Amino acid sequence: MKPADAWIAFLTIAHKEVRRFLRIWPQTLLPPAITMVLYFVIFGSVIGSRIGEMGGFSYMEYVVPGLIMMSVITNSYGNVASSFYSNKFQRSVEEILVSPVPDYLMLAGFVCGGVIRGLLVGFIVTCLSLIFTSLPMHNLGITMLAVLMTAVLFSLGGFINALYANSFDDVSIIPTFVLTPLTYLGGVFYSVNVLPEFWAGLSELNPILYMVNTFRYGILGYSDGIPVVQALLMIAFLTVVVFCFTLFLLRRGTGLRH
Repeated sequence: MKPADAWIAFLTIAHKEVRRFLRIWPQTLLPPAITMVLYFVIFGSVIGSRIGEMGGFSYMEYVVPGLIMMSVITNSYGNVASSFYSNKFQRSVEEILVSPVPDYLMLAGFVCGGVIRGLLVGFIVTCLSLIFTSLPMHNLGITMLAVLMTAVLFSLGGFINALYANSFDDVSIIPTFVLTPLTYLGGVFYSVNVLPEFWAGLSELNPILYMVNTFRYGILGYSDGIPVVQALLMIAFLTVVVFCFTLFLLRRGTGLRH
């Protein structure tokens, strides 16, 4: 396939994905915005005023970067998982599979849709958070790099989920039993420094902890003692590994050949 044709194929899939979630924005963009406002009110204003400072910041300032990252993770993951499985369920994905579009372009198109939705929801949540608190910007480059790589990684994760899923129930199993617990225990609401030594050490096995802390460092200039460069390298490494694994599954036809 010529580069110009490959570019058109990628843009076509990515454009279809973006139009899909924008067309149903009351289901894709509005619910996470309402949910995060409730988090800001309950955890930031009501409970946060009783907690006091964390890491030298008010609890509202501390928790906002974690909540923004949580919305990016869940929406980038959920968008690709639900969209690609819907294509499988409706058998419309077969039109792409029999076309001359390479696997990596199809994957890139779906991942692009998930990344754009994750970043758009993150932007909306950031704007809403400014109603409740002010956010400094310590390092814009680290902030953007952390949120972009995290959105790509979890979009790839959503694609793997959709490949293995045999029903709509299967699409929700991983987010419910794996993704949500890891996110809630990934330092979104608390600093690992307040945990007992054993649980703090166990938390370091959670990759979401590194993503949340890197993003928080980019905004506040504070992390829980986790080196930022090390965290970025780990996120990049995980992204490459998951991308290669997803391509391997696509080329084997996992979840696509019956």
